[in-house]
Amino acid sequence: MTTVPKIWPGETFALLGSGPSLTEDDVARVCGRARVIAINTGYQIAPWADVLYACDAKWWHWHQGVPKFPGLKYSMSPDPVPYHDVRILRDTGLVGLELDPTGLRSGRNSGYQAINLAVHLGAARIILLGYDLSVAPNGRTHWHPDHPDDGFPPSPYAAMLECFPTLVEPLAAIGVSIVNCTRRTALQCFPCAVLEDELARREVAA
Repeated sequence: MTTVPKIWPGETFALLGSGPSLTEDDVARVCGRARVIAINTGYQIAPWADVLYACDAKWWHWHQGVPKFPGLKYSMSPDPVPYHDVRILRDTGLVGLELDPTGLRSGRNSGYQAINLAVHLGAARIILLGYDLSVAPNGRTHWHPDHPDDGFPPSPYAAMLECFPTLVEPLAAIGVSIVNCTRRTALQCFPCAVLEDELARREVAA
């Protein structure tokens, strides 16, 4: 059974979602200023990230296990992921925050799961980037090209958005703060801020 080690206690984490508003500039700004979890194809824009998280076995197959990624790799796939360095965590339910470091709550999306993973790794502060949870005005749904499988279902944003508020109280209860620095976002249950302002504020506080 995989157990996530609390190897970065008290640190700031930046989580890179797949939303179309994520930019290379956003990623460059957090490099060296926070622990970074790249979600799904986020490893391509942040190959130096500390952690790569992708839930679906299909995604790991598409990317052949991302053999050159040097950081930790996690998944919560119910289907086999045949790559020895991808650690598989248990699905312990839909909503809320899982405190047992062998599992995650699903929240119907990898971005939600990555928040839970950051907590296990020791996060005291979490910055969200690329958490658009909406289609861009130009019709894009990701910052990267579409997935190779034309049959991949569209993201159920409304169902995802229903899950995130269930994280607010559990995170506050354990003293973990979270701010959404996504450039354009439908996710409104966490405070929103401009990324550079938030990084500067946290560095002054430290």
